[in-house]
Amino acid sequence: MADSAYTSTMSPSKPANKACVACGRTIEWRKKWERDWESVKYCSQRCRRAGVKDVDQELEQAILNSLVARHAGATICPSEAARQVGDARQVDWRTLMEQTRQAARRLVVAGMIEITQKGRVVDPSTAKGPIRLRRR
Repeated sequence: MADSAYTSTMSPSKPANKACVACGRTIEWRKKWERDWESVKYCSQRCRRAGVKDVDQELEQAILNSLVARHAGATICPSEAARQVGDARQVDWRTLMEQTRQAARRLVVAGMIEITQKGRVVDPSTAKGPIRLRRR
């Protein structure tokens, strides 16, 4: 009988996590978003302001093009895409590295690539340090 009282006061299970539209990081459900969880698209105000720009789409395309040019199972460093886009836009490729990692995370969410470290697939939201990208 105590079990039934306990289960009646339990809250329903929380919705599944989703990915930020801008950076691709995981957005975890919060109680304060309960009423409007479906409309949450960004993990932060910074991502809301930044959004996805033309350069971000160019980086995604550069990643995919570099991977298609290699044999199946081959990996690339994100800096390859940053260098391609940086050269085309005449900017230092190093300034594009965080945007390149964000583009890679969005491609992971889309199911197109995987992010690896030391040959193992890692969670793109928590990966720190050097990463490699490969086709799924």
